[in-house]
Amino acid sequence: MIYFDNAATTPVKKEVLDAMLPYFSEKFGNASSVYQFGQQSATAILEARQKVADALCCKPGEIFFTGCGSEADNWAIKGVAYANRNKGKHIITTAIEHHAVLHTCQYLEKQGFEVTYLPVDEYGKIRLDELKAAIREDTVLISVMFANNEIGTIQPIKEIAEIAKEYNILFHTDAVQAIGAVSINVNELGIDLLSLSGHKFGGPKGVGALYIRSGVRIDNFMHGGGQERFKRAGTENTAGIVGLGEAIKLATENLSEKTEKIKSIRDYIITNIEEKIPYCRLNGHPTDRLCGNVNFCFEFIEGEGMLLLLDMNGISASSGSACTSGSLDPSHVLLAIGIPHGIAHGSLRVSIGEINTMADAEKLIEVLPGIIQRLRDMSPLYEEHLKNN
Repeated sequence: MIYFDNAATTPVKKEVLDAMLPYFSEKFGNASSVYQFGQQSATAILEARQKVADALCCKPGEIFFTGCGSEADNWAIKGVAYANRNKGKHIITTAIEHHAVLHTCQYLEKQGFEVTYLPVDEYGKIRLDELKAAIREDTVLISVMFANNEIGTIQPIKEIAEIAKEYNILFHTDAVQAIGAVSINVNELGIDLLSLSGHKFGGPKGVGALYIRSGVRIDNFMHGGGQERFKRAGTENTAGIVGLGEAIKLATENLSEKTEKIKSIRDYIITNIEEKIPYCRLNGHPTDRLCGNVNFCFEFIEGEGMLLLLDMNGISASSGSACTSGSLDPSHVLLAIGIPHGIAHGSLRVSIGEINTMADAEKLIEVLPGIIQRLRDMSPLYEEHLKNN
C-alpha cells in the first residue's frame, strides 16, 4: 500500500513507540502522586513539555497538554472569548479554517459573541487590508490557521501577528498541519496561542498541546484536579504526552533536509499531473504552500470514484479533510477560493510524508491519468463537453 494521506494522520515512529511503551506497563504511576513511582511519570511529562517548548522556542511553562488539536482550538477560542468578554465580544477568523475553529466560533455566536469570517483570495490567502478593516474596538481575538489542511496554503503569520499587536488583540493560530513542515518560533512570529496535534507528525492519536503566551488571560477549559497547573484538569495521558514530546523532537530535527526531499516529490507529482491530465486545476498557493501538499480539482468526475479506484490500485489518498469525509457537500475551502460547486466535487488531496518515496509518486502518476479518463468516459458532462468543443 502507498499511503498519501499524511495530512489526515501519520504512522507512529518506532522511536516514539519505544519511548511510550514503558508508561503503559512498568512506569504506569499517576503523575500527581507524591511518591517516587508517580514522580517517574511527572518527570517524563516535564521532559516532554521541554521538548515541545524547544520545538516552538518558548518556555516550558507556556505549554499545556490537551487531548487533541481540536480541544486545543476549542480551548484557545472559548477560553480567550470568555476571559475577555468584558473587553468585547468580537472575534475574527477566516472562511477556510478547520471545523474545530469554525464550529467553535459558530457556537460562540449562539452565546452572544460576534464573528467575522474573512474571505480569502483564489489561492486561499487572507488579505491583510481586509483583516485591518474587520477590526473593531471590541475585537478580542484573531484566529487564523498557520497552513490550510486541504490546499496547503501558508498564511502570512508574522504580518497578521503584527496587526494584532498593533491593535492590542490576541492572536491564535491553528498550527496542526505546520508542525514538522515549517520552522516555528512563536516569539519571532508574535503568536499568542498555538494549537498542535501529535498524530500529524509521527506521534500518537489522542494527545495535543496548546501554547499560551505568559500573561494571556484565558479561562480554564476543564475543571477538576490541579493538573496542567490548574488550567486543564484530568489525569495526564503520560504515555501519549511522552510520545508527543519525542515525536515533535524528531519532526523538527534536520527540518530543511526533510522538507526538501518531500518538496521534490510534491513538485514531481504537480508537474506530471499538469502535463498528463487535461482539465485540472492546482488548488492553493503555487509557492507559499506546505512542502507535502498537492491538491487538484479534475473536471467532469466525482472524487469518491477516483479515491476508490486509487485504493484498488493500492494508493490511499483523500478528497479533503478527514474530519468531513462523510459529508456529501463539497469542501468549504474549495468553495471559498472560488471553485464552482460541480468542479469542487472532483478534488484530490495527496499529502506526502517522511514515509513516502519518489517511487510512490511515480506509481501515482502511472495510474492516475487512466483513472481520471475512465471516470470521464462514464460522465455525461464530459460527453457533452466533447460534443460542444
